[in-house]
Formats: sequence, structure tokens, C-alpha cells
Amino acid sequence: MLKSKKKKPAPRKAAKKTAKKKSIKKTAAAGKKTVAKKKTLKKKSLKKKSTKKAVRKTRPARAREIAPKPPMVEPGPPPGSIPPVEEPALNEEAVGIVTHYYSHLGVAVVQINKGMLNTGETIHITGHTTDFTQMVESMEYEHRHVDQASAGQSVGIRVKDHAREHDIVYRVK
Repeated sequence: MLKSKKKKPAPRKAAKKTAKKKSIKKTAAAGKKTVAKKKTLKKKSLKKKSTKKAVRKTRPARAREIAPKPPMVEPGPPPGSIPPVEEPALNEEAVGIVTHYYSHLGVAVVQINKGMLNTGETIHITGHTTDFTQMVESMEYEHRHVDQASAGQSVGIRVKDHAREHDIVYRVK
């Protein structure tokens, strides 16, 4: 009884194939040219895939128009050119450069590059954000008070305003 309940699918498929072959042979024998259509499992699987909805991930359309970008322009002087140097006034002579500033003491360290600097002379300190004139009241070299500084020395000068590194020190004539 168990064998009669179970049906094997393989013999049924074979029976269908043989039936198709017989029908093709009969039509060929009659002289008619007909081709039997084959059913494939691929078409069924494609139909299953096509029933799924395709979801597209897109951005919502923007309402505004995009303006063309201006061409990129490099700031500053063109490459290879020498940057402009600040010209001293007719009555001034460049003496040195500020190398350091001690804000808690109000002292600027000045590297003397050209000429000499004496106490009692008037100096003009200029830079990117610095521009003031004052009289040299106190000057020190290696922690000792001096009255005169020559080229090659770094001296500390008490200043009345904030001086920054790379500021130029001019002696007013």
C-alpha cells in the first residue's frame, strides 16, 4: 500500500517528452512544417523576478538653478614676482629687525643689522599691524645696560607699544 500512495515525478516527465516527440513525428510524416514550442523553467523564474518592484534611490529635484562658478583666482602676487618692500621715509634709516617681544616686560629684542643705535635717539617701528614712533630710553645687551649698540648685536629695548617679530626698526634722523 505504501508504494501505491507514492508517485514518482520522473516517469511522468518522461511520458510527456515521449508524447511530444510522437506528435512532432506525426506532423513531420504528414508533410507539415511545424515546430513544437519548448517550455523552460527559466521563463518562470524570470516572471517571478519581474513581479518585484524596482526601487530607485534618487535625490529629489532641486527647484533652484545652479549658477556657473567663477574661475579660480590665486590671491597675492603672481608666482615668481618679488613681494613689495616697504620703503622708509626720507628722514629714516633701517637699523634692525624685531626678533622677539616680551609682553610681560614690554621689551622688544632688536637685531641691529646696519649702523649704530644710541640711547636718546628716536626710532620708528613698523610692521604688518605695528606702527609707532618713540625715543630709546633704555637699552640692554646681555642683561647689562648699554648706551650704544652696533651692527651684529641683539639688544633689548623697552617699547611703549606691542611690537611683533619681523617688524622693521628705523632710526629717525
